[in-house]
Amino acid sequence: MTEAAAPAPGGALLVVGDVVTDVVARHRTPLAPATDTTASIRTLPGGAGANAACWAARRGHRDVRLLGRVGTESVGWHERALLAAGVRPLLVPDPEVPTATVIALVDAAAERTFLTDSGAVLRLSPADWSAGLLDGVAALHLSGYLFFAPPSQAAALLALRDARAAGIPVSVDPASAGFLAELGPERFLGAVEGASLLLPNADEARLLTGEPDPEAAARVLSRRGPSAVVTLGAAGALVAEGGTVTARVAAPPVAPERRVDSTGAGDAFTGAFLAARLAGADLAEAARAGCAAGAEAVTVVGGRPPSV
Repeated sequence: MTEAAAPAPGGALLVVGDVVTDVVARHRTPLAPATDTTASIRTLPGGAGANAACWAARRGHRDVRLLGRVGTESVGWHERALLAAGVRPLLVPDPEVPTATVIALVDAAAERTFLTDSGAVLRLSPADWSAGLLDGVAALHLSGYLFFAPPSQAAALLALRDARAAGIPVSVDPASAGFLAELGPERFLGAVEGASLLLPNADEARLLTGEPDPEAAARVLSRRGPSAVVTLGAAGALVAEGGTVTARVAAPPVAPERRVDSTGAGDAFTGAFLAARLAGADLAEAARAGCAAGAEAVTVVGGRPPSV
């Protein structure tokens, strides 16, 4: 099987996904049950889809668009943050449910644990989608979070169908091993059938395939579609095409004292990877760009590029 179809250069990147209000709590000591633990706490714009869009713009793509659903209480704040990052917001205000909120508990090793209230994210619906949103679009990226509830899954499937009909390549980030386990790997893989590229991390790839070895998992996933790119954190990334691992990409080293928060590293990889593909890079070159962005992301608090 050949490499996933490359997006047409010069066109827009449309991301359909989650916009989230992140509360990032960095604690240098273990959490102390039933009492206080000192932490540095910040409220920041986030969301896997929104973060990826911002990193794509950060890496030089000039036309990045984001469709997502947010609560009316914070739509203005999120629109301003996206515009400042170079992303065109296509936000649907929800008058009934607030914007999704994630509490990210980040320990001394910069590893994070999420507490997630999906809020308006999973209320994105087919009524929020129009095939006209694909005008001028060269690549569509779907956040896997959309597949974890019926309304948003229906919207994602409609977007996937319309993009395929228009000959636009579609990538999917599975997004969450925890939510994948609840949904079921086969149900998820069935839902994303037709996507040209999957972008899981190692834990998600293992869960989706039942293979404990990330390379074996990458091979299996790339048989389900043209290509899969499995991120390995500090160990880099694997590129697999048609059942074969075709590239192993190293990540730039980051000194431990510079690592502050791993929250957006995977989103940074995705955004930079997609920007590189839209600039004409092959899968391996795009993975190297993604790894460089991921290495930068762990040096800043939150999931967005440092200038945002």
